[in-house]
Amino acid sequence: MTKDQWGALQDQISKAVGHNNYKTWIEPLRFVGTSADGVVSLQAPTNFFSNYVSQNYGDLLLQHVSRASQDVRKLDIKVASAVTETEAAAPQPKPARAAPPPARDHLPGAPLDGRFTFDTFVVGKPNELAHAAAKRVAEGGPVSFNPLFLYGGVGLGKTHLMHAIAWELTQRNPHLTVLYLSAEQFMYRFVQALRERKMMDFKEMFRSVDVLMVDDVQFIAGKDSTQEEFFHTFNALVDQNKQIIISADRAPDEIKDLENRIRSRLQSGLVVDLHPTDYELRLGILQTKVEGYRAMHPDLQIDDGVLEFLAHRISTNVRVLEGALTRLFAFASLVGKPINMDLVQDSLADVLRASERKVSIDEIQRKVAEHYNIRLSDMIGPKRVRNFARPRQVAMYLCKQLTSRSLPEIGRRFGGRDHTTVMHGVRRIEELRQQDGQIDEDVEMLRRALEA
Repeated sequence: MTKDQWGALQDQISKAVGHNNYKTWIEPLRFVGTSADGVVSLQAPTNFFSNYVSQNYGDLLLQHVSRASQDVRKLDIKVASAVTETEAAAPQPKPARAAPPPARDHLPGAPLDGRFTFDTFVVGKPNELAHAAAKRVAEGGPVSFNPLFLYGGVGLGKTHLMHAIAWELTQRNPHLTVLYLSAEQFMYRFVQALRERKMMDFKEMFRSVDVLMVDDVQFIAGKDSTQEEFFHTFNALVDQNKQIIISADRAPDEIKDLENRIRSRLQSGLVVDLHPTDYELRLGILQTKVEGYRAMHPDLQIDDGVLEFLAHRISTNVRVLEGALTRLFAFASLVGKPINMDLVQDSLADVLRASERKVSIDEIQRKVAEHYNIRLSDMIGPKRVRNFARPRQVAMYLCKQLTSRSLPEIGRRFGGRDHTTVMHGVRRIEELRQQDGQIDEDVEMLRRALEA
């Protein structure tokens, strides 16, 4: 058997196993050579890959190879590092260059984004616990909390941390089988296996990995058969002491239509919340992006106050924030202008309009009254007792921060009070936030609830 003969067999093998299976499992194999005793050596990218092909396609491959070359009696599929110099030096055409481990692209998962590493993840108070937990899991070694469940809203860094863990694990141990995929891909693979009657292949594939990472697990909620298979896969991996890392947009007990047995499994490890970003974290993210861009474009000019303005105005989604900065870079480069407030207003008009605060004074008053467990009529009424005055000042402060209403208008909505009363209340809360940790925590929690 020669390399040319192996190449000539590829069309036949593709028809026999199907195009998708061929692209996934057969095409990545590399012909190494044939020994004197009739053993054909093929090269696979990973141990998992080698074992899977040997068990599922070994007999079929041997059958095709034997027909093409009568002297072949056996197939030997090895990983790249296991190919010896003797085999490579056999009197056959030069073997293909070994694929560097780990060849993750051949696993049935999603590709990893090279930008999403721990080095590029900006850490702040809202995400420091999630970052620390992710780093701990990425170190490998004995499993300390299993599963690790990360949850938070859109654009807060869940996927970034998932990719960072996968990169770190594979760099520390190239032969570790790390499978990262979305819940939707898990469901697709499951349905495909059912349709093609290859459930045993599916089970073996997912239960032979060292680390399973499933993103956006809320999407399997309500899918009974997929949930059942996920449950069994989860248990099988935990029984083998394999690490599982899950992400979702909400906590396990808040995912509607998720089976209780799965919910309890997800809660059995470490559940970590990525909180909405604060001003300091958003500013840090922008500064990091500017440093990276400036490394490629040293002549970049950006006026003072631009980053602070963006961090203040675009507060809900980090992806929107980064996209706005990228648009600024592109616009400044194309028109040859420095990045200043005029350019920001011209190029980001739609983004700034969409990010304008739309919280109403009525909503703020109701939320604050509920938080402090007082009647709305007492908060906006004439009584000046402390139990009502402090919540009233908090509500005025939030109206000033979260709406575009003028001070006189805010005063009118609080029982016809003068604008100087509103100014005093706003200043008082600003002072108390520096002095009283409870007031600061209350205001921040109310702000997040109103902006959510």
